[in-house]
Amino acid sequence: MASTAVLFTGQGAQAVGMGRDIVDSSAEAAALFEQANAVVGYDLRKLCFEGPAERLEQTDIQQPAILTTSAAIWRALHDGADLNEPIMAMAGLSLGEYTALYAAGSVSFEDALRLVRRRGELMQAAAREVPGGMVTALGLSPEQAESVCREAAAAGRLTPANFNCPGQIVLSGERAACEAAVGLIEQAGGRAIPLKVAGAFHSEAMRSAADGLAEMLKATPFQTPSIPVVANVNCRYHGEAESIRGWLTDQLTCPVRWQQSIETLIAAGVDRFIEIGPGRILTGMVRKISRATPVWNVSTAADIDRVRNEAAR
Repeated sequence: MASTAVLFTGQGAQAVGMGRDIVDSSAEAAALFEQANAVVGYDLRKLCFEGPAERLEQTDIQQPAILTTSAAIWRALHDGADLNEPIMAMAGLSLGEYTALYAAGSVSFEDALRLVRRRGELMQAAAREVPGGMVTALGLSPEQAESVCREAAAAGRLTPANFNCPGQIVLSGERAACEAAVGLIEQAGGRAIPLKVAGAFHSEAMRSAADGLAEMLKATPFQTPSIPVVANVNCRYHGEAESIRGWLTDQLTCPVRWQQSIETLIAAGVDRFIEIGPGRILTGMVRKISRATPVWNVSTAADIDRVRNEAAR
C-alpha cells in the first residue's frame, strides 16, 4: 500500500472561480464557505467565485481565501467517501502550513482562518512600513543565490526566502536590492523573474508582522497534530503547542525550505503526494524534486472523482 503525504497550497495560487465547482458538488464544502463568511465578516465566498481579481490578489484577502478553498477541497474529498488512503504525513507551503495543521487536527478551522486573516493584514501593514519585493532566481544553486544576495547588499538587504525546488530559489528584500539582483542573477547564468507581491515576505522586513502574529498565536489553542506535519522553517515535525506557535512565528522572517521538506518526507518513506488547493504549483515543484515520486493534484470536483477512483483500485 502506498505511503501518501498531503500537501497544501500557499499564497499566489488564487484564481477567480476557485472552489465554485467544489461547493456545487459537496454539502460539506458549501457549509465550510458559509462558516468562513461568518468568521471573516464579509462575503469571502463571492470574492473567491466572482472576484474581482484585484481584490482577491490582496494579501489580506488572498490568505483566508486560499485557506478556505483548500480546506473545502479537503472536506469534499472526504465527503461521504472512504478513500482507503492512509495519510502518512502533511505539509503546506507557507500559508499552506496552517491548512495542514487544520487538516491534521491541530487547530480548528475557525481559529486557523482567524490566524491567516490577521497574518495577511499584518504582512500587508509590514510591507507598507518597509517597502520591498521578491525575485525568483531560476537555474542557480543555493550557493550562487547566497552570492547574489551578498553582491546586492550595496543596494539594500536581500536574502533567500524560498528554497522551492532544484533551480528555483526566491530572494526577498528591499526594492533596490531586488532590482540589482536581476542583473546579478543573469550574470551568474540564471534567469530572474520579479514577482508581483506586496512586500519582502519571509525576511526581516516582516519582523513587525511576526511580533504581531506571535501575540495572536499565544491566545490560539493548538494540539499535537494527529498526522505528522512538517514545518517550513526547519523541516522537523510539529509537536507541542508552544513549538507550533514559535515555528509559525519564525516562518514570517525565515526562509521556507520546501525542497528539503519534500526530501524529508521521501526519506521517511512517502512514495506518493496529493496536492490540495487551487492551482498546480506544488505539483510542479514536487516533480522537479523527485521525478520518480507520483503526485496527484486536487483542485476541482473532477480531480476529486479521479483521486477517489485511483484510491479505490
